[in-house]
This record gives sequence, structure tokens and C-alpha cells, in this order.
Amino acid sequence: MDGLTPRGDRSRADESAEVGLHQRTTWFQQHPRFVDLVVVLLVFTYNLPIQFGSVPDRLWPGTGVMLSVGLCGPFLLRRRYPLAVFAASQLVAFVQILLGVELLVADVMLLLAVYNLAARARSYISAGSALVLIGWLLMAVMPAMTRDHLSIGDVGVLVAVIVWAWTWGRLVQTRRSYIDSLCERAEQLEREKSAEAAIAASTERTRIAREIHDIVSHSLSVVVVMSDGAARTIDTAPEQAKTAMLGVRDTGRTALADMRRMLGVLRGGEPGSHAPQPGIAQLDRLVEDSVAAGLPVSFAVDNQAGTWETPASVDLAVFRIVQEALTNARRHAGPDVTRVDVRIRQREDAIEVSITDDGKGPVKGQHGASTGHGMIGMHERIAAHGGTLRTGARPGGGFEVFASLPKEDQP
Repeated sequence: MDGLTPRGDRSRADESAEVGLHQRTTWFQQHPRFVDLVVVLLVFTYNLPIQFGSVPDRLWPGTGVMLSVGLCGPFLLRRRYPLAVFAASQLVAFVQILLGVELLVADVMLLLAVYNLAARARSYISAGSALVLIGWLLMAVMPAMTRDHLSIGDVGVLVAVIVWAWTWGRLVQTRRSYIDSLCERAEQLEREKSAEAAIAASTERTRIAREIHDIVSHSLSVVVVMSDGAARTIDTAPEQAKTAMLGVRDTGRTALADMRRMLGVLRGGEPGSHAPQPGIAQLDRLVEDSVAAGLPVSFAVDNQAGTWETPASVDLAVFRIVQEALTNARRHAGPDVTRVDVRIRQREDAIEVSITDDGKGPVKGQHGASTGHGMIGMHERIAAHGGTLRTGARPGGGFEVFASLPKEDQP
């Protein structure tokens, strides 16, 4: 029907969803169509024995029964076709006037039809139906008024009842709209919450993958280099080979501890999930491992700020940048590298990290490219802290990594 809101054709599933909003529902609220049937049967049954006094003798005795069926029957379809139910009942009521039948108890169904339409249709449609019912009422009570059976006050009360029924229906529709808006808002919040959780989970997975990459790539490269050295010297210099293998053992243990800590994020109840992350204080050990693996690394710290206070996330980022740069130098600088310098400079508002070497320099697709996971992870770390990163070939040969990170976490 044109002009009806979507609630005019509400299905049983929609009604059940609306009932589900209430914490307490009665059996009758869960079976609304049964309630409609009970109302129709009660009105029809009560009207049946007294309708004969309203029907003129000249008409067929069953006329009152037929009119009662026409007034009551359509009400059973009120939830699906509210406007059609009112129109059908009102048409029967006009036939009642034309036949000269006085007011019936079944005419109360017109009042319920107006209420139902006001609760389910647009305001101008339900207001029009209320006016039509008032017009019909005035036409129906005229004979009774001429015989002094009804006064103006009585008619006014009947009109007020019609207005009250229409107002009641409008209030029900307003409340229903409010509840629907709350449901929609709750669903929207639930969707937003799910989206935020998915984003947070994705971010955490990315962070864990980046940490695992840094741990595995660095540690395995150290293990491979030291194992090769031990294999070459095991016959000629067994003590040196033994030292190298002990270094392999220590590097493997450190890597396993770091892996357990990272995986502990996924298993919050396991020991080690709250272990401290590595930071600038652990760079000495990182440099020692690189030197033991045959990389000529020098390490220096310039603390211009006087005190060493940095957020844990910045501390970890510095460590991972140096770790990734040393790993790349070990892989790509070449056998002729004679110097790798690691410099940490702390200023008042930032920490600068510089890693330079005098190796063969970047080769396209290797450590000068930005497509590797390590370099991508390095860029992501710097971007997450609002810092800057510069990588590339040095003018005199070799490769340089320079990063500047603000000392305060970015919001």
C-alpha cells in the first residue's frame, strides 16, 4: 500500500525480534496473532445474542451476523494489511448505515482498526482514517439523536474515544521507532567493535610477524656464519671451532628465548609472555655476536641529553633497526668489508641511529632495495613512531642506514 511504512508489512520474525528487546515477555506477547484471534472471537461472541435488537424487522434475520463477520473478520489480517483491514471494516460499517442497522457491539472493531493503522502507517493516512470514522459515527448516531437516545455530550465522548485510539496508536509507533533505532545503533556499535577488533588483531599479527622476522633472520645468519667458520677450522684449530660452536649455542638459545617471548603474546598464560623486550642496553651483546660471527663492528653512544630515558617502544625500535642493519651488512656487504660502524646519538627530543659499512654497496634486489621484509619492517617501525629513515649507498662506497626517532611515542 502506498504511504505505508515498512512496519505495515512486518513479518513474524520482525515481531519476534522486537519482543526480544524486552527482558521480560509474556506468552501473549510472544503469540500476537493468537491474541488477535481471541479479541475477534470475544467481540463476535458478545455481539451475537444482542445484535438482533439493532436489525430492522424488514431485513433478513441473519443480516446482523453477516455484518458482525464483516466487521470482525478482517481484523485477523491487521498486522500484514493494516490499511486494507480498516478499509474493509469501514466499508461494512457504511453498508450497515445504508441498511438502517443501528450501532452494534462489533462496531468497536473500527476503533481497533484505527489504532492499528495509527501504529503502523504514516500519520496522514491514519489521521485520514480517524476523520472518516468520525464522519461515519456522526452519520450513524443521527437517528438516535433525533429520538433523544443520545446527547451531544455522548457523541463528544465517542469522538474523544476515536481521537484517543488514534493518539495511542501514534505513541506505539513512536516507541517502536525508538526501539528500532536503538537496535540499529546497537548493531552498528557491534559492527564497529568487530571491525576495531579485526584491525587490532591484524596490527598485532603484523607486529609479531615483524618481530619474528627480525629475530629469525638475524639469529640464523649468525648461526650459519659461525657454523661455516667452525666447519672450516675444526681440524686445524679445534679450540677456535669450539668457541664458534659455543657462540652458535648461545645465539640459538637467545633466539629461542625471544621466540618464546613473542609467542607468549599469543599464549598470555604461559611463563615468559611478560618478559622484557630487548632495547638499547642489549646492543652491546648484539655487537659482540656480530663480531664473533666475523663482522668487524664498532659501537659508540653519544648521549647529549645527559640522561637516558626513552619509551620502551622506541627502545625496541632502535634495537631492531640495528639488528636488521647488521644482518643486511653480514649478508650483502661482501667479504671485503673492513668496517661497520654503529652509532647511537641521543638528543633532547630524538634518538639518531647510524649504521655504515665500507662494503661493496647496494645491489639492486638485495640490501639496497626496499622490497625485502626486513627493510619494509624497518620503514614500518620508523613510520609508527613518526620518525625518518634514510638508506642507500654512501658517496665513498658501502651502505648507510640512518634513522631518527622522536623520544616520545606518537599518539
